[in-house]
Amino acid sequence: MSLISIPAGLLWLLGGVGAFLALATLIGQILKRRRPQGHAVIANLNARIAAWWVMVALLALAFLAGRAGVVLLFAALAALSLREFLKVTACGRADIWVITGVYAIVLPVQFWAVYIDWYGFYTVFIPVYAFLLMPAVAALAGGSSGFMARAAETQWGLMVCVYGLSHVPAILSLTIPGGEAQHIQLIAWLIFTVQLSDVMQYIWGKLAGRHKLAPELSPSKTWEGMIGGVASAVAVATALWSLTPFSPAGAALMALVVTLMGTLGGLVMSAIKRDKGVKDWGAVIAGHGGFLDRLDSVIFSAPIFFHLTRYYWT
Repeated sequence: MSLISIPAGLLWLLGGVGAFLALATLIGQILKRRRPQGHAVIANLNARIAAWWVMVALLALAFLAGRAGVVLLFAALAALSLREFLKVTACGRADIWVITGVYAIVLPVQFWAVYIDWYGFYTVFIPVYAFLLMPAVAALAGGSSGFMARAAETQWGLMVCVYGLSHVPAILSLTIPGGEAQHIQLIAWLIFTVQLSDVMQYIWGKLAGRHKLAPELSPSKTWEGMIGGVASAVAVATALWSLTPFSPAGAALMALVVTLMGTLGGLVMSAIKRDKGVKDWGAVIAGHGGFLDRLDSVIFSAPIFFHLTRYYWT
């Protein structure tokens, strides 16, 4: 695993995020001191900020480690996210062979193919081969009882958690100028843009939210929050166009696409949680919930971003 030299643009981005988190940490501690008896909202805010420090540090370390570091990080996130997803699905003891095959074969093979840049394989491995073989194993091992729900939910989890996330490190294989450092910089731009949209949608929703976006799916999301959050993220991402191979107009268009896809991803994953009667996918990340609660927008935006960028440069 070889370390790469971090380009100046990425250093500025990480430094800016670090400065923002430092300011947020200071504000959070001041609010905490003013309410020594404790306050749930302030405690949640400080927990979220602390979690962001950890997440940014892990990303920075993966970026520094280069291709292997990025692939390993997202393979681990895919495995953990899939575990959260499978905990609320209809799969049971009868599907142990399917789940074992997913973790022992499908997931590592998918990310190995991404690592060696086998584009013709990793783009079809899960949606073709795994999708055909998994239900066959499920039928033979578990019979027909609840088969449709078991097979469909397991396949959907694999598609979302593994296939979708694998497109983040797949960006390393795109034929764009600048070498590996530029590719990692582009991954950072994508993640920053999508996550900034999530944060700004929350802030705008609290400040100006009036009209519910999808009350049955996510009661806290509003049209004002979505529009304000997307617009804010697109504006910042466009200002950071030099981190990408795109022109300012191209960066603005890409930012709009990925923020809208991220919003749709959040709504889809909220629909699944409500259908299953759970509030969060987990409680691993303090103040955020589970891995899927933090990655849902990236999962939906990464494949679209990857293929649009690949089309743009080929």
